[in-house]
Amino acid sequence: MRDWRGRSPDPKPIGDALGVFREEIAPETPVAGVQLVWDRVVGERIAAVTEVAGEQDGVVTVECRSSVWAQELEMMKTRILGRLRAEMGDSGPDDLRFRASG
Repeated sequence: MRDWRGRSPDPKPIGDALGVFREEIAPETPVAGVQLVWDRVVGERIAAVTEVAGEQDGVVTVECRSSVWAQELEMMKTRILGRLRAEMGDSGPDDLRFRASG
């Protein structure tokens, strides 16, 4: 679509389009909901060393790059859960479990 001067609009970042698409096609499961917001909730640094791995009975398991990260995040669990609940509302997890994967 061109403006009145015949110019095309500035391109939009593909990440924006993919983010919307990802949210539209995401399965409606507790773990998928956490995966969608995880990077935003914990930030780039923590997201780079963690992966939301699964959920059972309201407890979401997060795999961490090392046992040190798992221990650190365990101490931050209350804050992370609060942020997840603020982002997800009632569909947020009941608890988090951190475990070392490497």
